[in-house]
Amino acid sequence: MADECFRHPRLAAIHDRLDPDRSDLDAYLQMAEELRARRVLDIGCGTGVFPLLLAARGIQVTGIDPAQASIDVARAKPGSERVRWICGDATALPPLQVDLATMTANVAQEIVDPDTWHRTLRGAYEALRPGGHLAFETRDPARRAWQEWTREHSYHVAEIPGVGSVESWVDLIQVSLPLVTFRWTYVFAADGQVMTSNSTLRFRDRAEIERDLAAHGYEVEDVRGAPDRPGKEFVFLARRS
Repeated sequence: MADECFRHPRLAAIHDRLDPDRSDLDAYLQMAEELRARRVLDIGCGTGVFPLLLAARGIQVTGIDPAQASIDVARAKPGSERVRWICGDATALPPLQVDLATMTANVAQEIVDPDTWHRTLRGAYEALRPGGHLAFETRDPARRAWQEWTREHSYHVAEIPGVGSVESWVDLIQVSLPLVTFRWTYVFAADGQVMTSNSTLRFRDRAEIERDLAAHGYEVEDVRGAPDRPGKEFVFLARRS
């Protein structure tokens, strides 16, 4: 199930405003260009930022996400008619033959259940054409990113048109590796409503991911750094063999 920040309509509606810098997607746009991808599946597409960037470049895109509220936000955006939107996950995809499947941002780490993770890799594999690629990122557990998931490092106030001022911050709840749980808090100044959203991420090391990919028939072609978090993440590019 998707986190509350993606599936509650009030939180999904402000998500893009609270996270406006999506320069992390530049690396994926570059990969799509390198691979000359004409058909892309974006797994965990959220509010549709990446699918819409691809569609604006003339690429045929399918965006899938388990949070209906986020899909509704995506469908309301200009240009959304150029994207095929599906509410669901990669374990039960319709027949596809895409050149590239992606899991940007926290998507891969949000899949904490080992069985669901393996079924997601299998679903992405079946959606790819022979020789197609899967690209996704995951934080390097050795860098202990959760040490900065505190109110001190994350407190932010956003002024959102039609909504008003929204305060937000994150608190670390539990570290029980490979799982890390944290909570986002949102305070709406207009009516004083306080909302929270808990998230758990799974931190897999590079060797584990490479084993998982090989077990599902992928060949790892490259492991890159994330330009927006240099030295802190692995960006995997794997090919369906």
